[in-house]
Amino acid sequence: MKRRVVITGMGVVSPIGNTVEEVKQAIMDGKCGIGPITAFDTTDYRVKLAAEVKDLNMDQYFTARELKFNDRFTQFARIAAKQAIGEAKIDELDKDRIGIILGSGIGGLSSIENATKTLESRGPTRISPYFIPMSLINLAAGEIAIDHQIHGNVQCIVTACSSATDSIGLAYQRIRDGYEDVVVAGGCEASITPVGIGGFMAMRALCESTDPNRASIPFDKERNGFVMGEGAGILVLEELESAQKRGAKILGEVVGYGNTCDANHITAPAEQGEFATKAMRKAIEDAKINPSDINYVNAHGTSTNLNDKTESKAMNHCFGEHKPYVSSTKSMTGHLLGASGAIEGIISVLALANQFVPPTINHQNIDEECNVNLVLNKGIQAELNYAMSNSFGFGGHNASVVFKKWED
Repeated sequence: MKRRVVITGMGVVSPIGNTVEEVKQAIMDGKCGIGPITAFDTTDYRVKLAAEVKDLNMDQYFTARELKFNDRFTQFARIAAKQAIGEAKIDELDKDRIGIILGSGIGGLSSIENATKTLESRGPTRISPYFIPMSLINLAAGEIAIDHQIHGNVQCIVTACSSATDSIGLAYQRIRDGYEDVVVAGGCEASITPVGIGGFMAMRALCESTDPNRASIPFDKERNGFVMGEGAGILVLEELESAQKRGAKILGEVVGYGNTCDANHITAPAEQGEFATKAMRKAIEDAKINPSDINYVNAHGTSTNLNDKTESKAMNHCFGEHKPYVSSTKSMTGHLLGASGAIEGIISVLALANQFVPPTINHQNIDEECNVNLVLNKGIQAELNYAMSNSFGFGGHNASVVFKKWED
């Protein structure tokens, strides 16, 4: 018999808030977290905007020394994990039965850049001995394990912008199938750096608008690229009986996961979205529900021409005549790459708990090729029982997770 998997803790560091409560309010208010890049001088860059983390009081969670030898993406992950684990209160459980599955698309890019500068200016003997562990993607999960003395399966998933959604899905499967009782899952990213922005700019993937309110505009006819975001999202997934036995507060339930690969192109999605459709259908089948049961889809919705058009086709193939509410909260947060699925998973759980459909903000021009049931500019109250969160990544990775409203 498959075990049920619930959510008992959530934590977040994001461009629209650094606690779950702040993010909840920002989503309800339709807050835009995009602004001019402050991380470095953009004089020579065509791209001027990003969705940076703001007003994060790291001292509230760790001392400066504790975070000194962490890349920014790991700092975000440790803080979000501390929030989520603190809410879930799992520190007293058997640590051999707790795991961590964390996603990141790029990892310690700023550490790689800084070490390269040191190598060129001062030579190899001046590179920090902490450079390698600061840059490694798996060290975010490793640091969380050290912080909380977690001894179960600890690993990192790298599937580009699907990383966090795949992490949540794999965590759900491991608990469902009995490998762990609790898994700390999610994603982290911090790629608003000279090379990060420069690299995506060279691909013509980023929006070059200077107006924050017309930059990340998913499904809008005038969209012309995504806006880079940063941050981390962590969910504590737990086997239902374990959570109930200890009287944990249950925030939501994970009921389905599906993933596929386009095997089409290193960056472009399959044009008809057929494999994205299959990922969504797999998640629905795994949840043992019908497509018509999905009330809300938090779309990948990157604000790129190809993604939004292809994803719209995929959703229409998946749902047929049924038209669930659809929105892209990247209009508020920007695109957090490997962390996006975690932030959007948390937003989906909040949508179910509050019976509130988040909006796609700053939308002005309908694109006839994106003919889905978009909730535009202002969120709405609605009866929501099931929500799906989609993530699609370079390399053709497609991942979908289905969440269910918790009812005791």
